[in-house]
Amino acid sequence: MNAAVNAGTNAGTNAAPNNAPAAQDLWIRRYRPAPPDTDLSLVCLPHAGGSASYFRPLSTALAAVADVLPVQYPGRQDRRAEPPITSIPRLADEILTVLESLPRRRLVLFGHSMGACVAFEVARRIERDSSLELVGLVASGRTAPPKLRDRGVRSMDDNGVIAEIRRLNGTDDRLLLDDDIIRMIMPAIRGDYTAVESYRYEPGPRLRCPVSVLVGDSDPQVTLAEAEEWREHTDGDFTLRAFPGGHFYLSEQNDQVAKALTEDLARFS
Repeated sequence: MNAAVNAGTNAGTNAAPNNAPAAQDLWIRRYRPAPPDTDLSLVCLPHAGGSASYFRPLSTALAAVADVLPVQYPGRQDRRAEPPITSIPRLADEILTVLESLPRRRLVLFGHSMGACVAFEVARRIERDSSLELVGLVASGRTAPPKLRDRGVRSMDDNGVIAEIRRLNGTDDRLLLDDDIIRMIMPAIRGDYTAVESYRYEPGPRLRCPVSVLVGDSDPQVTLAEAEEWREHTDGDFTLRAFPGGHFYLSEQNDQVAKALTEDLARFS
């Protein structure tokens, strides 16, 4: 569990002054080389408090079929000194700017939990007014807008936030006993929960691209019926798959999730 560039800084622009890193170097991680025979990129957006490294196992499993590009939000790991972005729309704007600065490729957006909300908002922006080629959206572990739960985690004390993390089985309990680690990750976790719990869906056109939804069959955050409601947000094809496990079923079912994503990428193409 890790945690968030300030949207008003150079991290959201295409040019980096002086010796500052380029926007894509701040935001995008590549754990495996891009396969030489595909023009397809899978952009992975993590959960609240999560980091790009959460998708390292999937990057390895999918290395032969797509250029896997996990996104690193501000405030975690190597971006720990930056304040988290506390607005889903603002985060989506920043990510869209970064994606537009990359070499043009066909894109699939894959978001887990909070990342599904971010991916959905990036997808809407691409289809509304961007020249990027979006070929599909994969939403994981999240209820469909506008049916989004607000458990008030952003207002809890540290013990309450830790209890919520434990409820979702999102990190090793041993890490939550280390005060230094808690102090390090808590700002990003609070920032992310502020973003996702304050997010309000604004009605608009349905997506044109296909949508695939993945969910754990015992996820306390989303039921299968709620996951099915993503169907209402696309005029394209829709697929729903359930996997054994809870909210972080991806950690337990990496091979099966990679197989499902491989099928999705082939179908989207």
